[in-house]
Amino acid sequence: MNELETLSLHALQVGNTSHDYEVVPNWAKIPDHVTLGYSHGIVVDEADRVYLFHTGRPSVVVFDRDGEYLNAWGEEFEGGAHGFYLHKEAGCEFLYVTDTAKRMMVKTTLTGEHLLTIGAPDVPDIYDDERKFVPTDVAVAPNGDIYIADGYGQSWIHHYDALGNYIRSWGEKGKEDGQFNCPHGISIDVRRGEPEIYVADRGNHRIQVFTLNGEFKRSFDHDMDMPCSFYFHKDEMYIPDLYSRVTVFDKHDRLVAHLGEDRQAKSQQGWPNVDKGYFRANKFSSPHGICVDSRGDVYVAEWISDGRLTKLKRKYG
Repeated sequence: MNELETLSLHALQVGNTSHDYEVVPNWAKIPDHVTLGYSHGIVVDEADRVYLFHTGRPSVVVFDRDGEYLNAWGEEFEGGAHGFYLHKEAGCEFLYVTDTAKRMMVKTTLTGEHLLTIGAPDVPDIYDDERKFVPTDVAVAPNGDIYIADGYGQSWIHHYDALGNYIRSWGEKGKEDGQFNCPHGISIDVRRGEPEIYVADRGNHRIQVFTLNGEFKRSFDHDMDMPCSFYFHKDEMYIPDLYSRVTVFDKHDRLVAHLGEDRQAKSQQGWPNVDKGYFRANKFSSPHGICVDSRGDVYVAEWISDGRLTKLKRKYG
């Protein structure tokens, strides 16, 4: 084992909570026929298979937990692959993706069969020939309702039923409660019993929390810079912060840890596409997607032109 393979991330400790990981560099074995683009999304299924969503071709690449290549599909998402969410329904797992180039959300099977497509809602007050719909993320509530974040378009959240029928919208550009400046990520939190919608209001450097009907509940902006998305694992919430770290919060939205923080990364020339010699195995540059497997291991996808994937193997004392 070389020096890089024994590096550990020793994150900030709060109280009796400690998060300690061993970095697994070069974890993903990328086959020659797969050309990685910006690696935006990453999810894990019940069998601990890891799915990467990136802007290259084919856009969905599947690995086992050891990083061995299993298969790939999704050529139709090349160039637009962005939001990526895995949801279990009636004992089956499905993928919900957003495509920023085609401006749509698509529900698929784990092997790529398209089951539902949602484009721009018919809301003339929000969208027209100049004001475009550019979805960045999607979430699904326990009742099957679908929530789509228009992060790169007009900064709205759109609510649909499980069949794709439009229900409501809320948001608009701004800084007040219930307004957004790039609602980049969206997820449903069920840790407190009553489901809540978490929105990564990235341009406002904060998280906003809503009811399932879109009513504002609270917001918080401590210990974050550019929150991209969410992954809930047990009682914890993992957030990839585009400004070079992963942040972990507890169920009360209190900081638990920062992982792999590099405060100098974003100031490097050409960031996020910096000289490859700058990268360090135990430091992040531009985390964009994250997931956690059944053993507590963390997988991070970074917003870099030819992709960057990192696995953090959880160490338990």
